[in-house]
Amino acid sequence: MIGLDIDGGRWTVTLNRPDKANSLTRTMLGRLDEIFEQAASSDIGVLVLTGTGKVFSAGADLEEAHAGLATDPIWESVSGRLAALPCLTIAALNGTLAGGTFGMALACDLRLAVPGAKFFYPAIKLGFLPQPSDPGRLAALVGPARAKLILMGAAKLTADEALMFGLIDRIVPGDAMQDEIVALSTDAMAAQPENRAAIKAMCNGQPPVRR
Repeated sequence: MIGLDIDGGRWTVTLNRPDKANSLTRTMLGRLDEIFEQAASSDIGVLVLTGTGKVFSAGADLEEAHAGLATDPIWESVSGRLAALPCLTIAALNGTLAGGTFGMALACDLRLAVPGAKFFYPAIKLGFLPQPSDPGRLAALVGPARAKLILMGAAKLTADEALMFGLIDRIVPGDAMQDEIVALSTDAMAAQPENRAAIKAMCNGQPPVRR
């Protein structure tokens, strides 16, 4: 239910459980953790995270969430590994982004979304806290007040609102998404690994990383 396609220096990781709105099980999260750990020790230029169907992900599988998955530290491990990758990471959101899967999208460098995507994080409504790193990453993108609007007000954003807020970087029609990914990937894939890592660190307010 987690696909991995390797095309030279670009890895595409796909959530593939469309019959369940790509909701994530513990097994799926474990596989994502493994892939991102492997990516950290591989010379790749770009990692793309996307989904199949009309929804990127509805978050945690509800049955497993109520059985403990909602508070499992695997979420933080997955988003932490993704955020730490020295390559360019792109969340290609093929549809709605909801719940705990926000963490992975927030951990990416860029977020592209199709026009019909919706964005909401209903943890407070379901009686759970957000994953620990999510509020900080969200506030860094949209500001503290808008982060509270999403996390405490349970606001549901359209793609246009998400773009205006700074939650996503571009709205891209589904049939143009692959071309957009290729265009954004080309220079990063051709760059020296140490330059990719250094630029990413500098953009994150950190000293340049020399590998």
